[in-house]
Amino acid sequence: MQKGLFITFEGADGCGKTTQLNLLAQYLEKQGKEILVTREPGAKGLGEKLREILLNYDGEVSDRCEFFLFLADRAQHIDTIVTPAIQSGKIVLCDRHIDSTTAYQGYGRGIDIDRINKLNMAATNNKKPDLTFVFDVDAKTAAKRVGKSKDRMESAGSAFFNRVRQGYLELAKQEPERIKVINAARSIEEVQEEVKKILLNFVK
Repeated sequence: MQKGLFITFEGADGCGKTTQLNLLAQYLEKQGKEILVTREPGAKGLGEKLREILLNYDGEVSDRCEFFLFLADRAQHIDTIVTPAIQSGKIVLCDRHIDSTTAYQGYGRGIDIDRINKLNMAATNNKKPDLTFVFDVDAKTAAKRVGKSKDRMESAGSAFFNRVRQGYLELAKQEPERIKVINAARSIEEVQEEVKKILLNFVK
């Protein structure tokens, strides 16, 4: 079986990652590539129900409970959607994955990073993405893009946002071959051109 690619799109809320994912999907499809677009949390099936709890539950959710819900969603997603697609030769473009949990629940919420890393690997069966884009923006720009209508995660405040942002930048320093940081404060077109350039260099 031909092996596909697993590419993830990361960054704090309002960074523009979803827009960039969709643009890259359109570009690759025009090149004749087989693409699967997915997301965490909330891939089709069980993931959709877990996403509703994680983002919109209006009661108290403990930090540890939140963490384990993300892991449960991830295990289901990898086993039933991502791995079969990669094994069939598809390019999987995923909106958030393991680095979101490390940045949000680790750097943001303060859960032990080593524990997160171990449990992330348990949830993914020791697999990491082939390539990860981190779209970096400052808190003011991000807040403006998100707007007034915020989900539970987006409402955590600027101090939380800054911890998450720094978490992503630290992860990129630790894994520079996999994680590529992109200045997402620029125009959509400029950012997309850099995404395509990085991907082209990667596949070469």
